[in-house]
Amino acid sequence: METKPPLPPFTPETAAQKVRMAEDAWNSRDPDRVVLVYTEDTVWRNRSEFPAGREQVHQFLARKWAKELDYRLIKELWACTGNRIAVRFAYEWHDDSGQWFRSYGNENWEFNEHGFMMRRFASINDLPIKESERKFFWPLGRRPDDHPGLSELGL
Repeated sequence: METKPPLPPFTPETAAQKVRMAEDAWNSRDPDRVVLVYTEDTVWRNRSEFPAGREQVHQFLARKWAKELDYRLIKELWACTGNRIAVRFAYEWHDDSGQWFRSYGNENWEFNEHGFMMRRFASINDLPIKESERKFFWPLGRRPDDHPGLSELGL
């Protein structure tokens, strides 16, 4: 059976590694890549959508990144125990009219013994911001290691 290390039970160090790996994948904005870390029967809650299974998650992510342009995300470990990780995050994006947003949220993740995510429950709020209020300026893709995280940015 394929595994997606690090595997549960998580320590603060391995959970932080898992969080950064998720951030990097999501910053790729590639649904084909992102869905491979979820179980075939994964269950999600994302705002008012409830995708179930990799195919629905793939469709959800493709719609998301078609709408949320120039998407840049930072995730931060909040807590972990056993096979569960709690994350807080913020991401910046703009719509097709040029309006910028910073979206804030929390996620609760549950993994199987092979390191695949079975459940993802996200609560998210969108805040319209001016372009001059943006804080995430790295080139699209992976956040550079020397770019501040959420705590350092006061978020």
